[in-house]
Amino acid sequence: MDKKEILGHIDHTLLKPYAVWEDIEKLCREAVEYGTASVCIPPCYVSRAHDKFETLNICTVVGFPLGYSVTAAKAAEVEQAVRDGANEIDMVVNISDVKNHQYGKVEAEIRMLKEACQGRVLKVIIETCFLTEEEKIAMCQAVTKAGADYIKTSTGFGTGGAALEDVKLFKEHIGPGVKIKAAGGVKTREDLEMFLEAGCDRIGTSSAVGLLKGETAKDN
Repeated sequence: MDKKEILGHIDHTLLKPYAVWEDIEKLCREAVEYGTASVCIPPCYVSRAHDKFETLNICTVVGFPLGYSVTAAKAAEVEQAVRDGANEIDMVVNISDVKNHQYGKVEAEIRMLKEACQGRVLKVIIETCFLTEEEKIAMCQAVTKAGADYIKTSTGFGTGGAALEDVKLFKEHIGPGVKIKAAGGVKTREDLEMFLEAGCDRIGTSSAVGLLKGETAKDN
């Protein structure tokens, strides 16, 4: 798998709470130069990034990183992100609802946010490190039924990140229209190739551009 092919599946990511504009601008310039699938940046930077990099595919996060915001607040976040120029939204499910096995409620929230996206891509972060296998399967079903575009493993802020066994589980239980995104702890070229070969369409990482330039990986 060559560098260009790998980079075409990367959501070049910077979500640290202390990121300054110079960091975001550098990320965006790298994304343009190396042809990543998108940049994934905090909501507060979406408008500024869109104004400066008009052709860049911008992804942002909603209900991030804990997921337990009320649905109306998440919907407002999506609507603002769309107005600001985001083309892709990575939302965090209400993990409390998942743990309470209120799967219908989770599905309804995903569906509502997909509608708020107005045709833009919605990726659903289920934060696998906190879930049982039963709950992961239930989330595969909820994401599929709600019409989301992707199921995503992790925020990168939980107790664990992407795991190959979760990607395999997703493949068994998602519908044919749902793609897979791995994120959290993907730090080597071997990791990148492994997750792509396992069936991921996207990988969220801050490390890919540096890795493929031969630099040492940095923490997400």
